[in-house]
Amino acid sequence: MTFHLSDTTYGTDTPEAKQAMYADLRSQLAGLMHGETDWIANTANFSSLVFNTMPGLNWAGFYFLKTQDELVLGPFQGKPACIRIKRGRGVCGTTVEKGEAIVVADVHAFPGHIACDVNSRSELVVPVFSQGEIIGVFDLDSPLPNRFDQVDAEGIGSLVKILEQTLEA
Repeated sequence: MTFHLSDTTYGTDTPEAKQAMYADLRSQLAGLMHGETDWIANTANFSSLVFNTMPGLNWAGFYFLKTQDELVLGPFQGKPACIRIKRGRGVCGTTVEKGEAIVVADVHAFPGHIACDVNSRSELVVPVFSQGEIIGVFDLDSPLPNRFDQVDAEGIGSLVKILEQTLEA
């Protein structure tokens, strides 16, 4: 399988435009990760692909559970970020607690939001699983309010599933 990075400029103004973007991203990600099982390499490329392809982002990256109570920063794209997040704190820690994606239209209205970048206005966090257990989260931030919705949560979730399959290889 060969990898080809699309130079398409994607729209996010309709669910159909977003679904087309995620279909293209799934294809690109599958090609990028084909035959590669190194977790750091795959999460680094995953972050880069999403950050450099999706419009309206100012941060995209991973936090991994290093203990049952603490997430630690992993590969990312964007400004330097908070290194450690306690389980249950902020959007990332709450995602670990709930075990499901969280879409936040206005981070300033989210109780306990951790402001790593003051320019972030909205956020989407999707859990990453291995063998049925949460091992981390993929976090997206945007300087735009209401940037993310359920279509984004499902689209990013479908990308995370491709990544999770590399753990099984």
